[in-house]
Amino acid sequence: MINPSDLEHCRAVIRTGSLSFHAASKLLPSSVRDPALALYAFCRLADDEVDEGGHKGRAVLDLQDRLDKAYAGTPRNAPEDRAFCAIIEAFDMPRALPEALLEGLAWDAVERRYDTLSGVRDYSARVAAAVGAMMCVLMRVRDADALARACDLGVAMQLTNIARDVGEDARMGRIYLPLDWLKEAGIDPESFVQDPQASAEVKRMVRKLLSEARRLYIRSESGISALPARARTGIFAARYIYAGIGGAIARNGHDSVSFRGRTTKAQKIGLIGKASLRAAATSVLPKSPVIFAQPLPEVRFLVEAAADGSAAASKTQTRAAALLDVLAELKAQETSRGIAAE
Repeated sequence: MINPSDLEHCRAVIRTGSLSFHAASKLLPSSVRDPALALYAFCRLADDEVDEGGHKGRAVLDLQDRLDKAYAGTPRNAPEDRAFCAIIEAFDMPRALPEALLEGLAWDAVERRYDTLSGVRDYSARVAAAVGAMMCVLMRVRDADALARACDLGVAMQLTNIARDVGEDARMGRIYLPLDWLKEAGIDPESFVQDPQASAEVKRMVRKLLSEARRLYIRSESGISALPARARTGIFAARYIYAGIGGAIARNGHDSVSFRGRTTKAQKIGLIGKASLRAAATSVLPKSPVIFAQPLPEVRFLVEAAADGSAAASKTQTRAAALLDVLAELKAQETSRGIAAE
């Protein structure tokens, strides 16, 4: 399994880089927590390299090489890569799942914007729901209905992140709000990134994003009862802590340009207590019919990749044409940069 020193490195990465996940992970049984920490450390490293590096395209192409090596059983000599390779072998991790994350990071690198809410969900499926599906794999859960609800939770978390970071993203030249919402409000995207303002229209968009996230948080709950009993408190905690960020945004009047919503330590403790009570209730309450709801169209490919019988096939599948296209776009960008620098 995972080398203890590699695991300790991954634990340190999460401790300093993702306070919400670190708090929730303490509630998971070690059989899930340890591989989950390794998974999040690998995903966090990839996200940070693309998000903060000066050469985003090069970082994505580097991640592609790291995935190739990990799936070949010859990971790079780095703790996150070695730990992720161990996860692939131990859990038969479908390659389509980390490649979906790769595609989402590639979209970030080419600074893609999204015309509609469905497009934002497409992006959220890749950078967040894919991680939720991988978490199910770590729990040995391959039931399609449970996977669909895990993807609901991932999309809800990402929509919350987008709602929280409207101002921060704009100041970095990024827009994740649906462009048709901006057009309807008479807001020019380029003017907004040059001078983001918490106008009534922008606050209304933040509220709409949080409303969609809330719908998906509620829908996701029915899937938690399908997870191992000892893991339910941790997943409920993640659900409540991230939803709590939405509550903080609402208390700021849905102004996420001037403020950054966050939960306090005391609030996290209260939400963890609430999660424990909800998890206990799942053992006695009847199964909710909501678990059988169809997956969001944007996450269906993740559910199919992770469900029983799909893992072996997905390892040998050729990368989707869309992924190849965006990687080719990044390679062309890097080539043109190299020529310009000469």
